[in-house]
Amino acid sequence: MSAQAPTYQLSDFDFDLPDELIAQHPAAQRSASRLLHVRGGGREDRHFADLPELLMPGDLLVMNDTRVIAARLLGHKASGGQVEVLIERVTAPCEALAQLRASKPARPGTELHFAAARATVLERVGEFYRLRFDGEVLDVLERCGLLPLPPYITHAPERTDHERYQTVYARDPGSVAAPTAGLHFDEPLLARLAQRGVSHAFVTLHVGAGTFQPVRSENLAEHQMHAERYSIPAATAEAIGRTRRSGGRVVAVGTTALRTLESAASEHGTVPATEGETRLFVTPGYRFRVVDALITNFHLPRSTLLMLVSAFAGFDQIRASYRHAVATGYRFFSYGDAMLLERVEPDPVGATGAKGTPEPC
Repeated sequence: MSAQAPTYQLSDFDFDLPDELIAQHPAAQRSASRLLHVRGGGREDRHFADLPELLMPGDLLVMNDTRVIAARLLGHKASGGQVEVLIERVTAPCEALAQLRASKPARPGTELHFAAARATVLERVGEFYRLRFDGEVLDVLERCGLLPLPPYITHAPERTDHERYQTVYARDPGSVAAPTAGLHFDEPLLARLAQRGVSHAFVTLHVGAGTFQPVRSENLAEHQMHAERYSIPAATAEAIGRTRRSGGRVVAVGTTALRTLESAASEHGTVPATEGETRLFVTPGYRFRVVDALITNFHLPRSTLLMLVSAFAGFDQIRASYRHAVATGYRFFSYGDAMLLERVEPDPVGATGAKGTPEPC
Protein backbone atom coordinates (compact mmCIF):
# COMPACT_ATOMS: atom_id res chain seq x y z
CA MET A 1 0.00 0.00 0.00
CA SER A 2 1.56 3.33 -1.06
CA ALA A 3 2.20 6.15 1.40
CA GLN A 4 -0.13 9.12 1.33
CA ALA A 5 0.95 12.76 1.59
CA PRO A 6 -0.55 14.51 4.63
CA THR A 7 -3.57 16.67 3.94
CA TYR A 8 -3.69 20.01 5.74
CA GLN A 9 -6.64 22.18 6.63
CA LEU A 10 -6.88 25.77 7.81
CA SER A 11 -7.16 24.78 11.48
CA ASP A 12 -3.77 23.04 11.27
CA PHE A 13 -2.15 26.47 11.02
CA ASP A 14 -3.68 27.96 14.14
CA PHE A 15 -1.76 28.77 17.32
CA ASP A 16 -2.23 30.82 20.48
CA LEU A 17 -0.37 34.12 20.53
CA PRO A 18 -0.44 36.44 23.55
CA ASP A 19 -1.28 40.02 22.58
CA GLU A 20 1.84 41.32 24.30
CA LEU A 21 4.03 39.52 21.75
CA ILE A 22 2.57 41.51 18.82
CA ALA A 23 5.21 44.18 18.24
CA GLN A 24 3.68 47.66 18.15
CA HIS A 25 6.94 49.49 17.49
CA PRO A 26 10.22 48.53 15.82
CA ALA A 27 13.40 47.70 17.71
CA ALA A 28 15.59 50.67 18.62
CA GLN A 29 17.97 49.71 15.81
CA ARG A 30 16.97 47.80 12.69
CA SER A 31 19.53 45.01 13.07
CA ALA A 32 18.99 44.69 16.84
CA SER A 33 16.09 42.27 16.39
CA ARG A 34 16.36 38.67 17.49
CA LEU A 35 16.84 35.94 14.89
CA LEU A 36 15.75 32.33 15.21
CA HIS A 37 17.91 30.14 12.96
CA VAL A 38 15.98 27.01 11.94
CA ARG A 39 17.73 24.20 10.07
CA GLY A 40 17.34 20.44 9.90
CA GLY A 41 15.83 19.23 13.13
CA GLY A 42 17.13 22.05 15.31
CA ARG A 43 16.99 25.76 16.03
CA GLU A 44 19.29 28.33 17.57
CA ASP A 45 18.56 31.70 19.18
CA ARG A 46 20.67 34.43 17.57
CA HIS A 47 20.50 38.14 16.80
CA PHE A 48 19.90 39.60 13.36
CA ALA A 49 23.31 41.25 13.48
CA ASP A 50 24.77 37.69 13.45
CA LEU A 51 23.49 37.14 9.90
CA PRO A 52 26.92 37.44 8.20
CA GLU A 53 28.14 34.52 10.33
CA LEU A 54 25.20 32.37 9.21
CA LEU A 55 25.67 32.96 5.48
CA MET A 56 28.57 31.84 3.31
CA PRO A 57 30.73 33.68 0.76
CA GLY A 58 29.03 33.24 -2.59
CA ASP A 59 25.49 33.32 -1.19
CA LEU A 60 23.06 35.75 -2.83
CA LEU A 61 20.43 37.74 -0.95
CA VAL A 62 17.41 38.59 -3.12
CA MET A 63 15.51 41.60 -1.76
CA ASN A 64 12.23 43.26 -2.67
CA ASP A 65 12.88 46.94 -3.38
CA THR A 66 9.22 48.01 -3.41
CA ARG A 67 8.41 51.22 -1.57
CA VAL A 68 5.33 51.63 0.65
CA ILE A 69 2.99 54.39 -0.48
CA ALA A 70 0.68 56.45 1.72
CA ALA A 71 -2.22 54.38 0.48
CA ARG A 72 -4.99 55.24 2.99
CA LEU A 73 -7.29 58.17 2.17
CA LEU A 74 -10.01 59.61 4.40
CA GLY A 75 -12.75 61.69 2.85
CA HIS A 76 -16.45 61.94 2.07
CA LYS A 77 -18.90 61.46 -0.76
CA ALA A 78 -20.42 64.43 -2.50
CA SER A 79 -23.59 63.55 -0.57
CA GLY A 80 -21.69 63.95 2.71
CA GLY A 81 -21.19 60.33 3.84
CA GLN A 82 -17.73 59.50 5.13
CA VAL A 83 -15.48 57.14 3.16
CA GLU A 84 -12.17 55.41 3.76
CA VAL A 85 -10.14 54.31 0.73
CA LEU A 86 -7.21 51.90 0.71
CA ILE A 87 -5.40 51.81 -2.61
CA GLU A 88 -4.76 48.24 -3.79
CA ARG A 89 -2.86 49.02 -6.97
CA VAL A 90 -2.08 52.01 -9.16
CA THR A 91 -3.21 50.90 -12.62
CA ALA A 92 -2.58 54.11 -14.61
CA PRO A 93 -1.19 57.54 -13.74
CA CYS A 94 -4.62 58.78 -12.63
CA GLU A 95 -6.40 55.48 -11.88
CA ALA A 96 -6.26 52.86 -9.13
CA LEU A 97 -8.01 49.81 -7.75
CA ALA A 98 -9.02 50.34 -4.14
CA GLN A 99 -10.93 48.99 -1.21
CA LEU A 100 -13.66 51.42 -0.22
CA ARG A 101 -15.36 51.53 3.15
CA ALA A 102 -18.60 53.55 3.40
CA SER A 103 -22.03 53.28 4.96
CA LYS A 104 -23.47 52.22 1.57
CA PRO A 105 -21.82 50.69 -1.50
CA ALA A 106 -20.59 53.33 -3.93
CA ARG A 107 -22.19 53.39 -7.38
CA PRO A 108 -20.39 54.24 -10.63
CA GLY A 109 -20.23 58.01 -10.96
CA THR A 110 -20.01 58.62 -7.20
CA GLU A 111 -17.61 61.47 -6.40
CA LEU A 112 -15.22 61.11 -3.48
CA HIS A 113 -13.69 64.22 -1.93
CA PHE A 114 -10.43 64.26 0.03
CA ALA A 115 -8.44 67.06 1.64
CA ALA A 116 -6.88 68.31 -1.59
CA ALA A 117 -8.10 65.91 -4.28
CA ARG A 118 -11.15 64.29 -5.80
CA ALA A 119 -11.88 60.86 -7.30
CA THR A 120 -14.75 59.32 -9.25
CA VAL A 121 -15.91 55.72 -8.92
CA LEU A 122 -15.77 54.12 -12.36
CA GLU A 123 -16.88 50.56 -11.60
CA ARG A 124 -16.88 47.69 -9.12
CA VAL A 125 -14.23 45.02 -9.82
CA GLY A 126 -14.81 42.07 -7.50
CA GLU A 127 -14.04 43.25 -3.99
CA PHE A 128 -12.38 46.44 -5.28
CA TYR A 129 -13.47 49.69 -6.90
CA ARG A 130 -11.81 51.31 -9.89
CA LEU A 131 -11.26 55.00 -9.19
CA ARG A 132 -10.17 57.89 -11.40
CA PHE A 133 -8.46 60.78 -9.62
CA ASP A 134 -8.28 64.40 -10.72
CA GLY A 135 -4.48 64.16 -10.65
CA GLU A 136 -1.77 61.53 -10.66
CA VAL A 137 -2.48 58.94 -7.96
CA LEU A 138 1.00 59.00 -6.42
CA ASP A 139 0.89 62.81 -6.19
CA VAL A 140 -2.53 62.66 -4.52
CA LEU A 141 -1.26 60.12 -1.99
CA GLU A 142 1.82 62.25 -1.31
CA ARG A 143 -0.45 65.20 -0.46
CA CYS A 144 -3.40 63.50 1.22
CA GLY A 145 -2.55 59.90 2.05
CA LEU A 146 -1.80 58.20 5.34
CA LEU A 147 0.70 55.40 5.92
CA PRO A 148 -1.27 52.11 5.85
CA LEU A 149 0.03 50.40 8.98
CA PRO A 150 -1.26 46.81 9.38
CA PRO A 151 -4.49 46.36 11.35
CA TYR A 152 -2.70 44.65 14.26
CA ILE A 153 -0.62 47.79 14.91
CA THR A 154 -2.99 49.77 17.08
CA HIS A 155 -1.44 53.26 17.11
CA ALA A 156 -1.92 55.91 14.45
CA PRO A 157 1.10 56.40 12.16
CA GLU A 158 3.85 58.34 13.89
CA ARG A 159 6.88 60.15 12.48
CA THR A 160 9.15 57.17 13.16
CA ASP A 161 6.79 54.85 11.27
CA HIS A 162 7.37 56.78 8.04
CA GLU A 163 11.04 55.83 8.25
CA ARG A 164 10.94 52.42 9.93
CA TYR A 165 8.00 50.92 8.01
CA GLN A 166 10.20 51.17 4.92
CA THR A 167 13.33 49.23 4.01
CA VAL A 168 16.59 51.18 3.62
CA TYR A 169 16.73 50.02 -0.01
CA ALA A 170 13.10 50.83 -0.95
CA ARG A 171 12.97 52.69 -4.27
CA ASP A 172 10.00 51.62 -6.45
CA PRO A 173 6.71 53.01 -5.01
CA GLY A 174 3.65 50.80 -5.17
CA SER A 175 3.13 48.69 -2.02
CA VAL A 176 0.47 49.13 0.64
CA ALA A 177 2.43 46.96 3.07
CA ALA A 178 6.16 46.67 3.70
CA PRO A 179 8.16 43.55 2.80
CA THR A 180 8.88 43.27 6.49
CA ALA A 181 11.80 40.82 6.47
CA GLY A 182 13.82 43.61 4.89
CA LEU A 183 13.14 46.03 7.74
CA HIS A 184 15.96 44.41 9.77
CA PHE A 185 18.71 45.47 7.36
CA ASP A 186 20.67 48.67 7.89
CA GLU A 187 23.65 50.07 5.99
CA PRO A 188 26.34 48.78 8.41
CA LEU A 189 24.91 45.24 8.22
CA LEU A 190 24.80 45.39 4.41
CA ALA A 191 28.44 46.48 4.43
CA ARG A 192 29.42 43.57 6.69
CA LEU A 193 27.60 41.12 4.43
CA ALA A 194 29.47 42.47 1.42
CA GLN A 195 32.77 42.07 3.27
CA ARG A 196 31.77 38.47 3.99
CA GLY A 197 31.36 37.88 0.25
CA VAL A 198 27.55 37.78 0.36
CA SER A 199 26.08 39.72 -2.57
CA HIS A 200 22.58 41.00 -3.07
CA ALA A 201 20.16 41.65 -5.93
CA PHE A 202 16.68 43.09 -6.21
CA VAL A 203 13.24 42.09 -7.42
CA THR A 204 10.08 44.15 -7.14
CA LEU A 205 6.73 42.86 -5.94
CA HIS A 206 4.14 45.46 -4.99
CA VAL A 207 2.26 44.13 -1.96
CA GLY A 208 -1.49 44.66 -2.23
CA ALA A 209 -4.13 45.21 0.43
CA GLY A 210 -5.21 41.62 -0.11
CA THR A 211 -2.17 40.51 1.88
CA PHE A 212 -4.30 41.04 5.00
CA GLN A 213 -7.29 39.09 3.69
CA PRO A 214 -7.97 36.02 5.83
CA VAL A 215 -8.28 32.46 4.56
CA ARG A 216 -11.99 31.80 5.01
CA SER A 217 -12.30 28.17 3.91
CA GLU A 218 -11.16 25.20 5.99
CA ASN A 219 -10.38 23.52 2.66
CA LEU A 220 -7.18 25.24 1.48
CA ALA A 221 -7.81 24.26 -2.14
CA GLU A 222 -10.76 26.68 -2.17
CA HIS A 223 -8.67 29.72 -1.27
CA GLN A 224 -8.02 32.24 -4.05
CA MET A 225 -4.88 34.37 -3.72
CA HIS A 226 -5.08 37.99 -4.84
CA ALA A 227 -2.89 38.96 -7.80
CA GLU A 228 0.30 40.93 -7.21
CA ARG A 229 2.53 42.54 -9.81
CA TYR A 230 6.24 41.67 -9.89
CA SER A 231 9.33 42.27 -12.00
CA ILE A 232 12.79 40.67 -12.15
CA PRO A 233 15.52 42.74 -13.82
CA ALA A 234 18.18 41.20 -16.03
CA ALA A 235 20.93 41.90 -13.48
CA THR A 236 19.08 39.82 -10.87
CA ALA A 237 18.41 36.94 -13.25
CA GLU A 238 22.11 36.90 -14.16
CA ALA A 239 23.16 37.02 -10.48
CA ILE A 240 20.93 34.04 -9.67
CA GLY A 241 22.40 32.08 -12.55
CA ARG A 242 25.97 32.83 -11.42
CA THR A 243 25.16 31.90 -7.84
CA ARG A 244 23.64 28.56 -8.80
CA ARG A 245 26.52 27.69 -11.14
CA SER A 246 29.12 28.46 -8.47
CA GLY A 247 27.37 26.46 -5.74
CA GLY A 248 26.16 29.43 -3.69
CA ARG A 249 22.73 29.64 -2.11
CA VAL A 250 19.84 31.86 -3.17
CA VAL A 251 18.50 33.45 0.03
CA ALA A 252 15.13 35.19 -0.29
CA VAL A 253 14.65 38.18 1.98
CA GLY A 254 10.97 37.78 2.72
CA THR A 255 8.06 35.79 1.36
CA THR A 256 7.45 38.40 -1.36
CA ALA A 257 10.92 37.83 -2.83
CA LEU A 258 10.41 34.06 -2.58
CA ARG A 259 7.02 34.15 -4.31
CA THR A 260 8.45 36.35 -7.06
CA LEU A 261 11.33 33.96 -7.79
CA GLU A 262 9.27 30.79 -7.56
CA SER A 263 6.53 32.26 -9.77
CA ALA A 264 8.98 33.08 -12.54
CA ALA A 265 11.23 29.99 -12.33
CA SER A 266 11.30 27.14 -14.79
CA GLU A 267 11.03 23.53 -13.66
CA HIS A 268 14.84 23.40 -13.61
CA GLY A 269 15.18 26.50 -11.42
CA THR A 270 16.19 28.95 -14.14
CA VAL A 271 14.95 32.48 -13.44
CA PRO A 272 14.55 34.81 -16.44
CA ALA A 273 14.36 38.57 -16.54
CA THR A 274 10.60 39.08 -16.68
CA GLU A 275 7.57 40.77 -15.24
CA GLY A 276 4.04 39.61 -14.62
CA GLU A 277 1.44 38.81 -11.99
CA THR A 278 1.45 36.04 -9.43
CA ARG A 279 -1.27 34.26 -7.49
CA LEU A 280 1.15 31.65 -6.15
CA PHE A 281 -0.27 29.91 -3.08
CA VAL A 282 2.36 27.75 -1.35
CA THR A 283 1.29 24.99 1.03
CA PRO A 284 3.16 21.91 2.33
CA GLY A 285 4.03 19.64 -0.56
CA TYR A 286 5.19 22.43 -2.86
CA ARG A 287 8.59 21.80 -4.48
CA PHE A 288 10.74 24.90 -4.40
CA ARG A 289 12.75 25.46 -7.57
CA VAL A 290 15.05 28.36 -6.70
CA VAL A 291 15.19 29.48 -3.08
CA ASP A 292 17.55 27.66 -0.70
CA ALA A 293 17.06 29.75 2.45
CA LEU A 294 14.49 32.29 3.59
CA ILE A 295 14.65 35.26 5.95
CA THR A 296 11.19 36.06 7.25
CA ASN A 297 9.29 37.46 10.22
CA PHE A 298 6.84 35.51 12.39
CA HIS A 299 3.41 35.34 10.73
CA LEU A 300 -0.23 35.46 11.74
CA PRO A 301 -2.12 32.32 12.76
CA ARG A 302 -4.13 30.72 9.94
CA SER A 303 -2.36 32.86 7.31
CA THR A 304 -1.10 31.95 3.85
CA LEU A 305 2.38 33.07 4.93
CA LEU A 306 2.43 30.60 7.81
CA MET A 307 1.49 27.91 5.28
CA LEU A 308 4.35 29.03 3.04
CA VAL A 309 7.03 28.80 5.75
CA SER A 310 5.61 25.42 6.82
CA ALA A 311 6.12 24.22 3.26
CA PHE A 312 9.65 25.62 3.19
CA ALA A 313 11.04 24.44 6.53
CA GLY A 314 8.68 21.58 7.39
CA PHE A 315 5.28 21.63 9.07
CA ASP A 316 6.40 20.01 12.33
CA GLN A 317 9.56 22.11 12.51
CA ILE A 318 7.65 25.35 12.08
CA ARG A 319 5.08 24.36 14.70
CA ALA A 320 7.85 23.56 17.16
CA SER A 321 9.74 26.75 16.29
CA TYR A 322 6.66 28.91 16.81
CA ARG A 323 6.00 27.26 20.20
CA HIS A 324 9.63 28.03 21.10
CA ALA A 325 9.25 31.63 19.90
CA VAL A 326 6.14 32.19 22.02
CA ALA A 327 7.69 30.55 25.08
CA THR A 328 10.87 32.64 24.84
CA GLY A 329 9.21 35.96 24.08
CA TYR A 330 10.04 36.61 20.44
CA ARG A 331 8.21 39.62 18.97
CA PHE A 332 5.72 38.85 16.19
CA PHE A 333 4.54 40.33 12.89
CA SER A 334 5.70 43.39 10.95
CA TYR A 335 7.79 45.13 13.61
CA GLY A 336 8.81 41.86 15.26
CA ASP A 337 11.80 39.54 15.18
CA ALA A 338 12.98 37.34 12.33
CA MET A 339 13.74 33.76 11.33
CA LEU A 340 16.41 32.32 9.04
CA LEU A 341 14.95 29.13 7.57
CA GLU A 342 16.91 26.46 5.72
CA ARG A 343 14.86 24.65 3.07
CA VAL A 344 13.84 21.03 3.61
CA GLU A 345 12.73 18.77 0.79
CA PRO A 346 9.10 17.62 0.95
CA ASP A 347 8.07 14.00 1.18
CA PRO A 348 8.22 12.59 -2.37
CA VAL A 349 4.56 11.65 -2.17
CA GLY A 350 3.70 15.30 -1.52
CA ALA A 351 4.45 16.37 -5.08
CA THR A 352 3.45 19.74 -6.46
CA GLY A 353 -0.31 19.90 -6.83
CA ALA A 354 -3.07 22.39 -7.38
CA LYS A 355 -2.48 24.04 -4.02
CA GLY A 356 1.17 24.76 -4.69
CA THR A 357 1.27 25.38 -8.41
CA PRO A 358 1.50 28.93 -9.83
CA GLU A 359 -1.77 29.84 -11.43
CA PRO A 360 -1.54 31.11 -15.02
CA CYS A 361 -1.36 34.88 -15.31
